Amino acid sequence: MLANILVGLVAALHVYFMVLEMLLWDKPTGRRVFGLTQEFATASKGLAANQGLYNGFLVAGLVWGLSQGAAGTPLKVFFLGCVIVAGVFGAITVGRKILFVQALPAAVAMAAVLLT
Repeated sequence: MLANILVGLVAALHVYFMVLEMLLWDKPTGRRVFGLTQEFATASKGLAANQGLYNGFLVAGLVWGLSQGAAGTPLKVFFLGCVIVAGVFGAITVGRKILFVQALPAAVAMAAVLLT
C-alpha cells in the first residue's frame, strides 16, 4: 500500500508540473515557479506546453499501473524509470534542483515498488 501511495504522489507531482507547463507557464504563478521573465515565458510557451504534455503521459502511465493492482508492477517500474531518467537528465542539463524535485521522489517510489 505504501508503494502505491508513493507512486500516486509522484503522479500527482507530475500533474502539477503538467498544469504549470501547459497552462500557467506565462502566467505569474508559472513565471515565479520557474523564475522566468515575461518575454522568455511568451517566447517559450509552445515548448513548455509540449514538455507538459510529456508529463501528462507519465501521469497516465503511472495511473495505468496503479489501476492494474499487482499486475501493474511492470508499468509502474517502467514509468517511474522514465521519471528518474528525465529527472537526472534535467539535473544535468537544466539545474540540480530537478534531481531532488523529480528524480528523488520517483526513486523512493521505485524502491518501494521493487521491495513489495
